[in-house]
Amino acid sequence: MLAGFETPTHGEIYFNGQSIGNIPPHKRNIGMVFQDYALFPHMTVKENLAFPLKVRKLPKHDIDKKVTNVLAMVELRGFEGRMPAQLSGGQQQRIALARALVFEPQLVLMDEPLGALDKNLREQMQYEIKRIHENLDVTVVYVTHDQSEAMTMSNRIAVFDDGIIQQLSTPDILYEKPENAFVAQFIGENNQLTGKVTEITGDTCLVEIEGGAVVRALKVNVNGVGDRTTISLRPERVTVNPSDGTVDNVFEGVVQELIYLGDHVRTRVSVCGNDEFIVKIPNAQGHRIVNKGQRIQVGWSSNDCRALDPLN
Repeated sequence: MLAGFETPTHGEIYFNGQSIGNIPPHKRNIGMVFQDYALFPHMTVKENLAFPLKVRKLPKHDIDKKVTNVLAMVELRGFEGRMPAQLSGGQQQRIALARALVFEPQLVLMDEPLGALDKNLREQMQYEIKRIHENLDVTVVYVTHDQSEAMTMSNRIAVFDDGIIQQLSTPDILYEKPENAFVAQFIGENNQLTGKVTEITGDTCLVEIEGGAVVRALKVNVNGVGDRTTISLRPERVTVNPSDGTVDNVFEGVVQELIYLGDHVRTRVSVCGNDEFIVKIPNAQGHRIVNKGQRIQVGWSSNDCRALDPLN
């Protein structure tokens, strides 16, 4: 709908204060990068890049200059005469990106542009796009289903559920301070404990969770005593066998599973009636500090767990 390929069934889209519903796609001054590159296979790199400029009837001298500049930007000078089939996947994606930028659009739309690339190349291209974005200072609307890509690339992220924006924030705020249970469980890994609010004191509350344990949490999205709530807690914020007095929530659990992941050990613990409670233990010492079947204590600060609305 932003690009003009689909017509909104309801509402209006405003771009710089102007409704664009009746403006044809080629007059919106919007660049588009597709997942499958969409380069013209019968045209050279230079012809592909020149195409949007020729459509706009720019003089040949200006076209040559802009093509040269944009090739330098994506670090592919010298590739002007090659055909798309002679390029690697990463090179084709750079040319597709260059074509979206060559006519200096006010907005660039990227529809999962790195979905067809392998992991290493995808990570390299993420930084390339970030670098180009910072140099050009042009707004980019970037669609992705890869959360790590969204966190890496974005200044702001919108999380949708059923067509409604649940939260629009910077990546760090979205991860550290989710406003509701859907965002908390959707972004990153997250432990969830369900229960009922039994006491509220200022910005904190006590929650009696299933099994009878009482957790002290930040009061974020609950209204009063008696409310059902979902507590959100990131696995890396949990401490194993914490020293006395260092955290205000401490419970005993049993280690159910260990997965070695290099920089940390992903540990599944049965605690507070939850058999899927995850703890990320840093691999700082290079040796295992817990074993399967071991009884341990786990603890966390009330500032790291958030009392949110109940998940359906």
